[in-house]
Amino acid sequence: MSATPAATPDTPVDTDCIFCKIAAGELDVPLVYEDDYVVAFDDISPQAPVHTLIIPKQHVVNLTDKPDPELLGHIFGAVHEVARRKGIDESGYRIVQNNGVDAGQTVFHLHVHVLGGRELMVGMA
Repeated sequence: MSATPAATPDTPVDTDCIFCKIAAGELDVPLVYEDDYVVAFDDISPQAPVHTLIIPKQHVVNLTDKPDPELLGHIFGAVHEVARRKGIDESGYRIVQNNGVDAGQTVFHLHVHVLGGRELMVGMA
């Protein structure tokens, strides 16, 4: 990507957040993708043959936190690379972002789900 997100990897993290611990390399989680601003790893409870999460390294609870638009662009820019690495870039994939309790968000650190590897149902994710 040509634009660099305004948020930096030096942005404070939540020491109680499991995703912050993964992003900081404190937990032994195999990464699918990593750059200066995001990490991607496979979901521990996959809903499809490919179910990978992309998270920012900085702690952002969800979209209600009003993350920097450039950071959001960087997160979504990583989607294609994750799909390519997982072998679903040509067959197709779904992107899901749950925002808040009623939407099903269970880890309160912004994350995007990349799902694929089979034909997914039409309709709500």
